[in-house]
Amino acid sequence: MQEKQRELIAEAVKSRQGAVSYQIVQEFLHLALRRFASPLTIVEAEQYLGTIFRPLLIVHSSLALYAQALHVHGRYRLSWYDSLIVAAAMEGGCDILYSEDLQDGQKFGATRVRNPFV
Repeated sequence: MQEKQRELIAEAVKSRQGAVSYQIVQEFLHLALRRFASPLTIVEAEQYLGTIFRPLLIVHSSLALYAQALHVHGRYRLSWYDSLIVAAAMEGGCDILYSEDLQDGQKFGATRVRNPFV
């Protein structure tokens, strides 16, 4: 599974066609700094943030994003955090939202969920 994750991230960075929401960055850093078997140091986290996330972080927190997330939350009954991720993918113009947590094949507007691990 980790190999597939690495492939997807590498392709997104290389092609400059991938996007990641601030919500994902927050969740990653929370886990990386506290819960990894070998937590990242601050310097390592800053390097990862600058090299991997910087080119992918194209959707930021905004009133429009929160409004879209509220709409997604109400319509699809997703958790608030999943609604933020879906709203960010929609705002970023993503055709595909890779997620193992959401239903594979589900559509949110023009964005379709794909579970890369099935």
